[in-house]
Amino acid sequence: MAFGIFKKFNLGLKKTRESMSSKINEVLEDDVDITDELYDDLEEILIMGDVGMTTSADICERLRDYASKHHLKKAYELKGAIREIVSDMLQGGEDMGLVTMPSIILVIGVNGVGKTTTIGKMAAMYKAQGKKVILGAADTFRAAAIDQLEVWAERAGVEIVKHHEGADPAAVVYDTIQAGIARDADIIICDTAGRLHNKKNLMEELAKIYRIIDKELPYNDRESLLVLDATTGQNAVNQARDFKNVCEITGIVLTKLDGTAKGGIVLSIKNDLKVPVKFVGVGEQIDDLQPFNPEAFAKGLFDAEVKHDENNMFMPEEENENNEENAE
Repeated sequence: MAFGIFKKFNLGLKKTRESMSSKINEVLEDDVDITDELYDDLEEILIMGDVGMTTSADICERLRDYASKHHLKKAYELKGAIREIVSDMLQGGEDMGLVTMPSIILVIGVNGVGKTTTIGKMAAMYKAQGKKVILGAADTFRAAAIDQLEVWAERAGVEIVKHHEGADPAAVVYDTIQAGIARDADIIICDTAGRLHNKKNLMEELAKIYRIIDKELPYNDRESLLVLDATTGQNAVNQARDFKNVCEITGIVLTKLDGTAKGGIVLSIKNDLKVPVKFVGVGEQIDDLQPFNPEAFAKGLFDAEVKHDENNMFMPEEENENNEENAE
């Protein structure tokens, strides 16, 4: 189980590791003295890797403090420290912590980021855990969104509540909550706002939805998740900032992480925006939506690709070249 999580993150971060992290490793491989120029080089690599200027500077400052505290002198001694700092920086808020029955998840995101696919994969994940899930098709301004969610509901084997195209999204949420209560659902997942261009309408739509939840499920756990496309890099961070300015966001779902070298935006989202990453998409399969794990992310970002031996132990690729990689 643990190996599967680490392996998926490792494979999902391959492009980022080959781009940003390999350059960091090159700087830290040398048996040279730690200097201001070295920190400048690291900061530049991080910025170019879509970590963001503020977060890049923060990481380097923490590295300076670590080196001073532990009396480090050589560049290679910082290699383990940067992974530890990244893991620590990403800790906090990543757990969903849904314990009430039903709990409700609102999923927000512009068209094209993988919102509907994310909901389908999330539903399949929770159902595999033995939970009863009901979906609400409350992104009613695109008929395709409703149809796509219905396909994913069938694929995941869960129920769906839907209205016609153009229906009031809040009415769909209300009916989904009632269905969830009546059918003893564990988790309700509602596909909501797919637009940001008209912020006033978005705010009004979500405010109405929140009022219904406050009335019908006043003490139940809830999450408002924003889905972002990792391949868009800093544009995704800017999109998260725009959404955060107009509505409540409790967490981020970062899709298509396996298809980009811009995995560094996870750090920017968590450190700059103070919003935790809850899930990441690391592949096309229905089980490739993974709950975010800071330790696995940091390991996958900096470590060589892992394989395992007959005893299911982690082994860096360069130390285990004769083993065939296990197919998922």
